[in-house]
Amino acid sequence: MSTLQGSLSLVTGATSGFGEAIARRLAAEGSSLAITGRRADRLEAVAAEIRREHKVEVSTLAFDVRDRAATEHALAGAGTLLAIADILVNNAGLALALESVQAGDPDDWDQMIDTNVKGLLYVTRAVLPGMVARRRGHVVNIGSVAGHLVYAGGAVYSATKFAVRAISDALRYDVLGTGVRVTNVEPGLAETEFSLVRFKGDKERAGAVYRGVEPLTAEDVADAVLWAVTRPPHVNVQSIILMPTDQAGPHALHRRPS
Repeated sequence: MSTLQGSLSLVTGATSGFGEAIARRLAAEGSSLAITGRRADRLEAVAAEIRREHKVEVSTLAFDVRDRAATEHALAGAGTLLAIADILVNNAGLALALESVQAGDPDDWDQMIDTNVKGLLYVTRAVLPGMVARRRGHVVNIGSVAGHLVYAGGAVYSATKFAVRAISDALRYDVLGTGVRVTNVEPGLAETEFSLVRFKGDKERAGAVYRGVEPLTAEDVADAVLWAVTRPPHVNVQSIILMPTDQAGPHALHRRPS
């Protein structure tokens, strides 16, 4: 196991869910952090808690990864961040609605594509050259089992996660020989704000997704990320698919009677 002491990790979408849990887990192992998110107040609150609990340096960058100019400005203006980042976790992402293509809202499609695919590319484009120049670094993309298997109403979300898988796989060719590693972590059913966001605040509908099932937690996903980034430098964990024991795939859940 490689140590994270003295490293710097950049985690996008760190105001809640997977991103927050990943940031906390990396900090617990001694990594300094740069965390990003759209909600500046929440971002500062998370940073303050991490500093207090883990005694590491945490810088905050409030911007929307969909905005290429804002992303480039925030990262370029972050002092020596791009010159020293050891780990990039591309976590910012979301699903919106659960409708057929013929009934879907193109605004929802734009937000998913712009966040899950283009935002990931914008951040990676800013951070990766420094890693390549230093001949070390680790890019972790948070994908989904939906990047392997589609489901009704999930055409566009699944397409974005298929894209994340394709980008991750192709990126390994781009950095081959540089010492930079690329991992795609692909969770199944996990209980975070994911469904609440997907159903636009409908708590009853979001809660029904997890009824009778013990889903993954954000901490489970954070553990997977930590395991991948702490392997010895000669080991690249290309992909981790993790699902609850109650799930065999997007179409197969074991639900206990309520």
